[in-house]
Amino acid sequence: MEELNLILEMAEEAMNKALEHLDKSFINIRAGKANPVMLSPVKVDYYGTQTPLNQVANVNTPDAQTLSVQPWEKALIPEIEKAIMMANLGLNPMNNGESVIINIPPLTEERRRELVKLAKVEAEHAKVGVRSARKEANAELKKLELSEDELINAEVDVQEATDKFIAFIDDRFQIKEKEIMTV
Repeated sequence: MEELNLILEMAEEAMNKALEHLDKSFINIRAGKANPVMLSPVKVDYYGTQTPLNQVANVNTPDAQTLSVQPWEKALIPEIEKAIMMANLGLNPMNNGESVIINIPPLTEERRRELVKLAKVEAEHAKVGVRSARKEANAELKKLELSEDELINAEVDVQEATDKFIAFIDDRFQIKEKEIMTV
């Protein structure tokens, strides 16, 4: 029975990883509001080393449509501007001599629909991950020497965990869809 519990725990852990990956993917899908995470892919040339932006500057959101990047060294402002442009995020940085200001353009209806489709694709990838964990768990269960009733009960437990995680994914998608479509 200990092996059975171990298989169930491993399946739930794999399903949880799919959910965590979905959350990380959703963070990168912007909903038209300024968020410092939007600049997480930006790497700045800091004395010859590609360094994450958040390690050379403070990134703030003074309001819902603006990002402010305050470098720790003013000499980095041109490098930060260049890095933001090179990251190809569709953002246009402006230098005011003290910091870099980025206005986040409001999303068009068409772009919002594209982002919802992208979020749906990410949710489907997470569901595939959950179902894959279910398949692996069921394969492992069949390797155990269980009676037919024990096997059926174990497979029901795995299916219940699968259903629970699929529901979590659907809930997160609906929240993200609402966030994206809210003007």
